[in-house]
Amino acid sequence: MRDKSYKRHVAKAITWRLIGTIDTILLSWLISGDPFTGLKIGFAEVVTKMLLYYLHERVWFKVKMAESNKRHLLKTITWRVIGTIDTMVLAWVISGNPLTGLKIGLAEVITKMILYYLHEKFWYKLDYGLEKRRRLKKWKKI
Repeated sequence: MRDKSYKRHVAKAITWRLIGTIDTILLSWLISGDPFTGLKIGFAEVVTKMLLYYLHERVWFKVKMAESNKRHLLKTITWRVIGTIDTMVLAWVISGNPLTGLKIGLAEVITKMILYYLHEKFWYKLDYGLEKRRRLKKWKKI
């Protein structure tokens, strides 16, 4: 049977990007004081973060580690490091101010880690794109 997990990772990337973009727009607006700066940073991230998130998901899919809160926490931390660097660079370039980029990146460390952890827990409960896990659940019920 062909691996269809990529569909799950695409769906996770889309849902996470929606949540992440809204958070970025709001934080960038609050920190810069300009709603258009918030929109520019948020929408620029749509492209970069979707690609980075998909690649992050594919790497973690291959990591042999028991499904646990520890795994979710490590995924959260690795993603936040990648995401924060991306946000700081984009915010700096778009705002023209490295301090604005730093402030937005640091604020996101807190909000995005909480949101990402909750997103991971939600998706862990879904079987979408995990045919093998569905089959295992059926066998356990028998």
